[in-house]
Amino acid sequence: MAEGDRYTEPMSAPQSSAQERADARRSWPVRKHRLGEEPSEDLSASTTAAERLGMMWRLTQDAWAMTGRPIPDYPREEMPVS
Repeated sequence: MAEGDRYTEPMSAPQSSAQERADARRSWPVRKHRLGEEPSEDLSASTTAAERLGMMWRLTQDAWAMTGRPIPDYPREEMPVS
């Protein structure tokens, strides 16, 4: 995963002041594009399949963390289906 694709610190990390939060936001990458001239969201030309899976794994972990439940761990043949 590329360096810019990760949080610099946990999203829930406490900040001690509004000034520190403002200082942290100054390092956020910002890109400006004219309406209709935005770059494609297709990452296949600029990332490997492994990097894209890594991005999805982080999203998966974050989503399951929000549920408060553990990530399921069972064989594919035992997956519940409806």
